[in-house]
Amino acid sequence: MLAIVVVIGSLGCFGPKDRRPGMRLPGEVAPTPSDWSFTNAHAEIAIEVSTPYLLPHSVTIVCAELDGALYVGARNPESKRWPAWVDDDAEVRLGIGELVYEVVLDPIEDQARIAQVRQAYAAKYKRPTPPPEKAPPIRYWQVQPRD
Repeated sequence: MLAIVVVIGSLGCFGPKDRRPGMRLPGEVAPTPSDWSFTNAHAEIAIEVSTPYLLPHSVTIVCAELDGALYVGARNPESKRWPAWVDDDAEVRLGIGELVYEVVLDPIEDQARIAQVRQAYAAKYKRPTPPPEKAPPIRYWQVQPRD
């Protein structure tokens, strides 16, 4: 019985890896920075969201920094669960390197800003920016500090 409790308890500490989802992000909680440009050195970060099952859910995602602000996105968001869970609770945790940041995601709907963020992603990941009519559906959020 003790072994089962230990196994279940340890599962809550495993973050995501590559395409494997995780639960609670491990790492020390750090203050929210005012300049996120350090994230340019990280090709992949992790996001932890709250679920309706009362268990944390984490996945790996990509991010882009623009003028010191951090943006995260979900390609084909209708095929993923975490974007809808963010709609329900925008307070998330981001795992970047060995640190965890407790933040809020603010959806980006301004088309001019979306175009700038898409260009920042293209520059960071060295990919061409497709014209909007040929781009896959992507939702973007700006990372904000929690109050």
